[in-house]
Amino acid sequence: MAAGSSNYWEDLRKQARQLENELDLKLVSFSKLCTSYSHNNSREGRRDSSDTTPLLNGSSQDHMFETMAVEIEQLLAKLTGVNDKMAEYSSTAGVTSINAALMHTLQRHRDILQDYTHEFHKTKANFQAIREREDLLGSVRKDIESYKSGSGVNNRRTELFLKEHEHLRSSDRLIEETISIAMATKENMTSQRGMLKSIQSRVNTLANRFPALNSLIQRINLRKRRDSLILGAVIAICTILLLLYAFH
Repeated sequence: MAAGSSNYWEDLRKQARQLENELDLKLVSFSKLCTSYSHNNSREGRRDSSDTTPLLNGSSQDHMFETMAVEIEQLLAKLTGVNDKMAEYSSTAGVTSINAALMHTLQRHRDILQDYTHEFHKTKANFQAIREREDLLGSVRKDIESYKSGSGVNNRRTELFLKEHEHLRSSDRLIEETISIAMATKENMTSQRGMLKSIQSRVNTLANRFPALNSLIQRINLRKRRDSLILGAVIAICTILLLLYAFH
């Protein structure tokens, strides 16, 4: 009976040591995952937001974190169950003579379980705090980039509106200058027309007062027409002769 009880105790201790070793390896990997997640997200903050690879890595690390957390919780639950069995065994009436040694061993396993549980919860809390901080920083970066992109679009639109407004003002100034020139030309032509009418009326008045002068003016005009016809005929003849000479 004692040999069987001893073997049962040794089996429990063996299970406890195996679970403790597995927990130790898992917790080391879990801590490294938390550290690498922090470093990766720090590098992501310095990268361009258009790069989708860091997002995929972060998502993969989140999945690994959840998986490892579940595995560690399962191992802690198993180790807790083994410790409970060891405590139940140590309180059995048949092993009172070695109860002190068993309690010492049991207390050591309980301390290891408590340390692993504390380390797991601490690492998990740190990981979640880092993830929440990175999510917050990512949201702030997105808001800043959205604001910058929106400001850039608004600035470009404002610049286009200002250019269009300046073009319209230039066109208005050009139209006003053209209208001013046209008005000044109209006034000048009206003034000249009035002067010509005044001169013509004076000439007509003089012609009516002095018939001889009117006759002299008509003769001068006839002679000017005749001279113009003679000059035109001479020029035409000379031109024809030059063309005939050039072609022959």
